[in-house]
Amino acid sequence: MSEPLRIGVLGAARISESSLIGPARATGHRVVAVAARDRSRAEAWAAEHGVERVAGSYAELIADPEVEVVYNPLANGLHGPWNLAALTAGKHVLSEKPSASNAEEAAEVREAAAKAGTVFMEAFHYLFHPVTRRLHEILASGEIGELRHVEALVAIPAPPDTDPRWSLPLAGGAVMDLGCYGLHALRMLAPWAGGAPRLVSARGGERAQAPGVDEWLDADLAFPGGATGSARCHMAYDRLEMSCRVTGSLGEVFAPNFVLPHLDDRLVVRTADGERTERLGTRSSYTYQLEAFADRVRGGAALPLDAEDAEATMALIDAAYRAAGFEPRPRMSS
Repeated sequence: MSEPLRIGVLGAARISESSLIGPARATGHRVVAVAARDRSRAEAWAAEHGVERVAGSYAELIADPEVEVVYNPLANGLHGPWNLAALTAGKHVLSEKPSASNAEEAAEVREAAAKAGTVFMEAFHYLFHPVTRRLHEILASGEIGELRHVEALVAIPAPPDTDPRWSLPLAGGAVMDLGCYGLHALRMLAPWAGGAPRLVSARGGERAQAPGVDEWLDADLAFPGGATGSARCHMAYDRLEMSCRVTGSLGEVFAPNFVLPHLDDRLVVRTADGERTERLGTRSSYTYQLEAFADRVRGGAALPLDAEDAEATMALIDAAYRAAGFEPRPRMSS
């Protein structure tokens, strides 16, 4: 293996255990530092997860010469500012999605990444798992014919009212947390659909006691080649569902959980020849993601995700918000 990445983590977020700590352990990369607003929390987190040391602040972590990759799993509203700070400091950045609060800020992140010349990637980990890669292979093979319709539903039971995902100042909302996966998955079908999809219409519902924050949103899209798409998200659903159904002229492919395929690694293919179920493995999509990111940083391997892709997704998110009667998320006031 090439030299391990030296990663610094912003915040002591729960998601980092599955999204970074486990994958780093599995692939031999180093988590050299963590910073949190509460130093004692960072110290406890570092001790629990074997992180080498604790930085006194986010800024101190970014300035640390030993940290070459900054992982940003902070609340959505803090993605843009700290992605910009890390890129300006010349670091590689793996940012949780979305890359910024709105398309204007995402454009600034793109410009900063281009200027830095470092690797910037939005953590759409699902894309690296064999479930999604195989779905794309089946589309490319022609087995289900020409793409006609795709529908993605990404839904979870409601987080507590105090969760930052319900906070407008922290750029919360169902599309920011969940819907971005569906919109991104539809965008990734462009090669088989005559190009990228455009938004046709959207409807959404506001969270009670959280003005301006979407509890659910349904977006309808159209592809240049004539196919249609639907990306639905719900952050107060009766169960967890993260499914994607791709229908072609000769059949369909269904992924019961394309976002967290380690929970359900099935791909169900139905054609005139019958139905079959492929199992693609429960290794974590986050582990595949970290491997791909490291291959890019260390060896210059191609990545399907960069700051331009992140800006395009953010523009689609903003368009969906406006069409459903919401405002795009505000930037963090400094």
